[in-house]
Amino acid sequence: MKQRIFGLISALIGIVIALAAIELTAIVWLYLEEGRYVSAEELFQRTQNTYVRDLTKGTNCRYVDTLYPHPYLAFVHHGNPPCGLPNVNNIGLLNTDFPTVKRDDVYTVLVVGGSVSSQLAQNWPAPAPRFLEEELNRRYVSPNGKPWLVLNGGDGAWKEPQSFILFAMYATSVDAVIALDGYNEHYMFRSYTGERLERPLSNFADVNPFVADENFGDAAIGWVMGRIAGSLAQMPILGHSHAAYMIVRGIEAVAKGHDVFKADKKKKTTLTSIFALPDDIKGNGEKVFQTQLALYQKYERAIEAVAKENNVKAAYFLQPVPSWGKTLTDEEVRAAGANMTDPVLYRRMVDGMMTLRDQGLQMFDLGDLLKDVKDTIYADDIHFIRDTKGDSKGYRLMAAKVVDDLAKAWNLQPKSPK
Repeated sequence: MKQRIFGLISALIGIVIALAAIELTAIVWLYLEEGRYVSAEELFQRTQNTYVRDLTKGTNCRYVDTLYPHPYLAFVHHGNPPCGLPNVNNIGLLNTDFPTVKRDDVYTVLVVGGSVSSQLAQNWPAPAPRFLEEELNRRYVSPNGKPWLVLNGGDGAWKEPQSFILFAMYATSVDAVIALDGYNEHYMFRSYTGERLERPLSNFADVNPFVADENFGDAAIGWVMGRIAGSLAQMPILGHSHAAYMIVRGIEAVAKGHDVFKADKKKKTTLTSIFALPDDIKGNGEKVFQTQLALYQKYERAIEAVAKENNVKAAYFLQPVPSWGKTLTDEEVRAAGANMTDPVLYRRMVDGMMTLRDQGLQMFDLGDLLKDVKDTIYADDIHFIRDTKGDSKGYRLMAAKVVDDLAKAWNLQPKSPK
């Protein structure tokens, strides 16, 4: 009996020593990789950008579990248990419901774009500031003299033509539209891109049963691996383990290798084929760039045309990126990591879009927004840091600059000092 107990104790001690050795090895590996000690909690946070992480914080739900298919916008969110979001509005976005008929008690501004425009316009998690709405109401009288109301028309991974489609659907319900974009669009400008600007990102496949069925094996593997990774990160003990983080990182790397958009040569119609660029453009960096630029410009001009037809004011802003226009802190460099935007490609795209000013569009470049800011502002490769109450120096600076430009574009009258 004593020998059995001694054997069990010896085995347990051996397991503990082995686990400790694995954990120590992971810590040393990551220390050498990072050049400093980084807690497992911080490393787990990096597995998702801040927009995605905020929407699933404190739950075992993944971002995809919050998504809902939309017949025209590809994907939005839902408020259904167990993973629904509490402040989803009537069209599946975050914050105030969209009106069907234009309201006469407010001056309604729709902000369209991706996740950055969403964070600028809405107050997730409540009661975080509504940065742009607060800045407008604080400084300027609206064109109809009523309080400003800013509607969030942006969502994570959205790019054109989602912004144009949303605005076209609700152009009769708003007084003004602001497009804040560029970052999500620029990915389609890379020389090796084989598909048009409009190709939806993988979130569309995740919420579309037919597309998932087309590549069910790959979609299922990615879904299961993501579930495992998310669950490990939420566990009290493993969430503090560097070794567990290494496992999660490996799992996610494998999951990302399963592309639900990959071409199937046996099938004539696939998502890839629908959005494929012509063979004489694929692989030709200059032709890819010019083709995508023409498409991007087309959708901004389309917003302008619909706005004029419906007597809606319009303005367009190209968002800043960490790789240009700011001296980054060490924390920002680490946060952006391998996702850092190619500054040459991005700025060339911005320059191309700014030529629309010659066609009468109120286009503004926010690239220099943070040129004099020395603090750590970026939380990842595109979003700004927000504190525990949702406040953000970066978004406050962006709101102030956007309002400055709107005042000139729309001839706004400043409020009288009290």
